[in-house]
Amino acid sequence: MKRIALAACALLAGCGRYAEFTLPPVPGAAPRGFEWEVRPAPVLGRGAGWDTVDVLNPSVIRFQDRYLNFYSGYDGRTWHTGAAESRDGLEWRRLGRVLSPEGWEGTYIAANGSAIVHRGEILYWYQAGDPVRITLARSADGVNWKRHSAAVLVTGPRGSWDERDVADPYVIAAGGRLVMYYLGVDRARRQRLGVAISEDGVTWTKLRSNPILELGAFGAFDEIGLGEPAVWASHGHYWMLYTGRDREEARRIGLARSRDGVRWQRDARAPVLSGTQAWNHKVVCDPSVEVTPQGIRVWFGGGDVAHPAENVHGQIGLAVLKPK
Repeated sequence: MKRIALAACALLAGCGRYAEFTLPPVPGAAPRGFEWEVRPAPVLGRGAGWDTVDVLNPSVIRFQDRYLNFYSGYDGRTWHTGAAESRDGLEWRRLGRVLSPEGWEGTYIAANGSAIVHRGEILYWYQAGDPVRITLARSADGVNWKRHSAAVLVTGPRGSWDERDVADPYVIAAGGRLVMYYLGVDRARRQRLGVAISEDGVTWTKLRSNPILELGAFGAFDEIGLGEPAVWASHGHYWMLYTGRDREEARRIGLARSRDGVRWQRDARAPVLSGTQAWNHKVVCDPSVEVTPQGIRVWFGGGDVAHPAENVHGQIGLAVLKPK
């Protein structure tokens, strides 16, 4: 795949870390549609200590000979990041809490992150602080971590679409660079999605024309807010699963597609994923994806209380998005 094309490199010096760019094309053709196959029971439930209230925001990777899941646990006061391991992605063994907020991160959150394996180590971007920003930790084993000393993606200038908060990172590799999809919040508290690129995971350049996906129409499942994007490349497109919030604070997962990774449109090839079980009938959110020959495996958060942030009795489920 060729490198990411920067369409405005000459303008970067005078405009800060902003540019117009696109991602490399993806070979193949889009399927006629997708269908969901959802496991009825959670694959990771709530724990007995730091994750006793909510277990949400899975970020699942393959590392060496196993899966690692870096998930968010809430104890009623603070969001932490924990780790679990699995041979098959179905049965999980907890490894314990690995990150809690400290220093500039405040006392509320060090979680809602995105992990990838990059150049032999695990990189994990997560949200922290007030205003909420995105920072980075590194690990050789998934248990012991070295944090970056400051936020690596910060809020935008006054009047921008992400001036209040940046959160919900999801990072992929494309064209030899790292690409972060993330949530931005403006002064009207609108929550929309944007993208940035980086050579090293520390210094990021935001797309000048962000946001890449606007709120849904009146009455839509995503009319109040967007968040928690999960992106992959296959079948001639970049695809994005994202969480949408409605006026009742119910959360569901929708699909969007893009040819170039920056111009996105909603796609009805997959039905909106809603919870159909008692444990997830109010909240389905936080997708994390793995591309397999059988389809896209999707770990997600679910809950039985409609709330935009926490106390939803969160647990983690698994589904497969199958092309047809």
